[in-house]
Amino acid sequence: MTILTRPQCCGLSRDELTQLQLGKLNGILTSVSEHPLYAPSMAACQLPLRQLDELAGLPLVTKSDLLAASPGEPGRIFALPAEQYTRYHQTSGSRGWPMPVLDTTADWAWWLDCWQYVLDAAEVTNADIAMMAFSFGPFIGFWSANDALVQRGVLVIPGGGLSSLARLNMIAQQRCSVLCCTPTYALHLASVAAEHSIDLSKNNVSRIIVAGEPGGSVPTIREAIESQWGARVIDHAGASELGAWGFASADDSGLHVIESEFIAEFLVFDPVTAVPRRAAEGELSELVMTNLGRRGGPAIRYRTGDIVRPQWDHDLPCRFVHLPGGVLGRTDDMMVIRGVNVFPSSIEAIVREIAPTAEFRMIATRRDEMDQLRIEVENEGVTEVQTPLAELLRDRMALRIPVTTVAPGSLPRSEGKSRRWVDERHR
Repeated sequence: MTILTRPQCCGLSRDELTQLQLGKLNGILTSVSEHPLYAPSMAACQLPLRQLDELAGLPLVTKSDLLAASPGEPGRIFALPAEQYTRYHQTSGSRGWPMPVLDTTADWAWWLDCWQYVLDAAEVTNADIAMMAFSFGPFIGFWSANDALVQRGVLVIPGGGLSSLARLNMIAQQRCSVLCCTPTYALHLASVAAEHSIDLSKNNVSRIIVAGEPGGSVPTIREAIESQWGARVIDHAGASELGAWGFASADDSGLHVIESEFIAEFLVFDPVTAVPRRAAEGELSELVMTNLGRRGGPAIRYRTGDIVRPQWDHDLPCRFVHLPGGVLGRTDDMMVIRGVNVFPSSIEAIVREIAPTAEFRMIATRRDEMDQLRIEVENEGVTEVQTPLAELLRDRMALRIPVTTVAPGSLPRSEGKSRRWVDERHR
């Protein structure tokens, strides 16, 4: 059997890619014939599938379907005997508790293979030195990135347990050329550097790989990070329960789905009947994914909740489906305010035009059955942000969104996923 390299996979025609996916999909479907989550639907499935379109005949799977009945138990897709798993992580929290996520040795090797697409996009070589600016706790964060970098021969500096200032000092001392963190934390590090008169232009960081939240493909957020660091931002997307599925396009305008390892569907759900239909090119839609290399945790037709705009007809070197702007928002985060669809990532993009590094948060409430939104932003004491930000929000979104300033350092920080979105609508 011929094993295709990453560049070869990126250059496959759509027909060639479909055949590659179909072969892997049939292997996955055969392996789940007795899986407790999938067995009922597989009983009526005629294998092997002859066309990729037949996948749509299987039911969609939601996060609720994956959750165990009790806290501390692995999600329902991790159904192999416990002794076959060698990696343990947790999601960031669902229904009030994190869900354990398990991987076999083969699954973890697959994670690292997927991450190599991200490192290729960032042009990482064994001459680089990488700073991993995350906690190294049970959340999967950059664990797979860490191991993929080591696999590539990169010297990796673990930043767990260090303060932001200590991380900045280590970046300079060890001459790190690659930084891995969330978009939020990249901006926070820049703020700490400014506070301590550290000139980021004098360090060696030339690429910042970001993940964990939208932002790396949003021009204003990316530019805010790049202008502070003097480094290129490379976006990545993945999920603990799914795998590392996205890497930055060559022009940094969005993400590509790693279609050699995932099947991506783009669905639009009827607001009344909830019946899905396939999205047209460029249509705002929910990303539904099937992973093709995680036998110990198969996610088949999994509703990610990520909102994207698929693009197939493009001139980029990689022929994998392109998502301009990356992940644009989450289905559970979208608000409708006076008829306007509002996503947190859209708000953040506007905030960054006025306050590139200031911490802020968005607070969603509900009054008289209508969604309301207000914004709190820290006053850095350099320029007045309240009025210009309120005006820009009104001009761009045709909405009056109240903006108030709060004291510097008063809003919560996180090196992981940001906590800027506060939903009080159901209290």
